[in-house]
Amino acid sequence: MANVKKESSSKGGSMFSGIVIVLCVFVGWIIWQFIMGNGANFEGGVNTGHPLPGNYLAMVYKGGPIVPVLMGLLLMVIVFSFERYFVITKAAGKGNLDQFMKNVQGNIKTGDIDGAIANCDKQQGSVANAIRAALVKYQEVKKEGLNSEEAAETIHKEIEEATSLEMPMLEKNLTILSTLVSLGTLAGLLGTVTGMIKAFGALATAGTPDQAMLANGISEALINTATGIATSALAIIAYNFFTSKIDTLTYSIDEAGSTIVNTYRHFRGSLKN
Repeated sequence: MANVKKESSSKGGSMFSGIVIVLCVFVGWIIWQFIMGNGANFEGGVNTGHPLPGNYLAMVYKGGPIVPVLMGLLLMVIVFSFERYFVITKAAGKGNLDQFMKNVQGNIKTGDIDGAIANCDKQQGSVANAIRAALVKYQEVKKEGLNSEEAAETIHKEIEEATSLEMPMLEKNLTILSTLVSLGTLAGLLGTVTGMIKAFGALATAGTPDQAMLANGISEALINTATGIATSALAIIAYNFFTSKIDTLTYSIDEAGSTIVNTYRHFRGSLKN
């Protein structure tokens, strides 16, 4: 049942990601064509003219056909960053995660397992769900009277299973963000190369070089370079930020699991004495 749920969720997530990618590229093309390429941004009222002084939209438009691709990549970084932020925030639960962990560990150390479960129900989210599953298993092995090592293995296995169901969704689409780091740079480099080809083409003309074409080629190269670097930089920041958040959530689950196991060992030890 859990595998079916994970498989359907994976298919739905992949479809969402595909739709977002297509929409971002399409919106990037619309922005480039109709907003940046608006005739009001250029001399003579047409986008084939020179950009008006200080009009950056027109200047970026002159970056050429690679610009809408770069705009699409930039939009993908923004959209997937917001999507990951909401998912990871929801996984952390309703309240402050650090305070929740402090309360739960306090309950566990004092033997108030029902209180810890109540805190998990109140907190909700992936972390609370995984800890709650371990606490329920703790109560079960306590009733069964298993020795410390058997109980530790059983509780640890329960935590791993709960984590395998809750945590993978947090890493979804992070692969896309990490890919965008490279794609942004490569697309910017491609735009740089095409711009320099135009620039050298202007220099290679017979007689006096076409200064306008030379300037346009250099401008296209620099605009694409800047846009590609900006896209990659934003993707790197987002990827590292969310990876750090996920590591924090995973550590919280492992920390709670260790506390539960140690508490049970102490409980079994006290019975032997």
